[in-house]
Amino acid sequence: MDPLLKCDRIDGDAEQYLRSVGNMFVEFGELTQDSGNISYGVEVNGARYFVKTAGRPGDSRGVLEHPARVALLRNAVRLSSVCSHSALPKLYRVIESPTGPLLVYEWIDGELLGVARERRNDPSSAFQRFRSLPVPKILRCLDEIFDLHEQIGRAGWVAVDFYDGCLIYDFASGRLGVVDLDMYNEGPLVNRTGRMFGSTRFMSPEEFEIGALIDERSNVFVMGRTALVFLSDGTLNDAAFRGPRALFNVAARAASRERSLRFDSIGAFCKTWRMARDASGEPDA
Repeated sequence: MDPLLKCDRIDGDAEQYLRSVGNMFVEFGELTQDSGNISYGVEVNGARYFVKTAGRPGDSRGVLEHPARVALLRNAVRLSSVCSHSALPKLYRVIESPTGPLLVYEWIDGELLGVARERRNDPSSAFQRFRSLPVPKILRCLDEIFDLHEQIGRAGWVAVDFYDGCLIYDFASGRLGVVDLDMYNEGPLVNRTGRMFGSTRFMSPEEFEIGALIDERSNVFVMGRTALVFLSDGTLNDAAFRGPRALFNVAARAASRERSLRFDSIGAFCKTWRMARDASGEPDA
């Protein structure tokens, strides 16, 4: 068994340990992870792993202080314990260290769909190349995203900070991975901050309003916006929507600014989406 998969605790520096057990082929540092986390791609005995850490305690360049980063990693471990889905990289091991846990995940090949704003309209970006895929391929990925969030909702969790930066797509295999769900919350929560973490292209109105309830109806909005971002131009302009009209109607209802007009749960949204898709006769990818 690889050392990473049988280790429970280290006493020293995370990076030094990872270099000692395998080949560190990539590092995702402060420039690529604005939270302040530091993650690594490590190859051990021919197997590749993604290892996520809370970064360095003294480093305050991220938007979160080190104790908050540690807490979110532990939150991600709790979510992994109640949700297992093909789109989620497997969490193989949690290694404790003096600076917090090392989360050893399955490595996912592919490209991050979230890109910097100035590159969002670049046809060569992963974001635009994904949006240019045939509709059936995008629908298959949306099925994965919706099914995952239906499972998360059934487990009593609420999505926070979901956007295209959580999606890795392998253009060769067609596999979609959903990552970085550290901020998901166990149960509904009240917005205590005003503008919450996330991308405005995906966020519900409640995520900007102090005192607003963030719950499954909020997540329904996010799922509707996800469909509109990838199958349309991000607006409620039905002429821009590339899929069947029935699916546009479901996405538009889900993305209603008025909470009462949305589906009351992710499950209800997914059921209606599937019925509309089946009725449209849209082929699978």
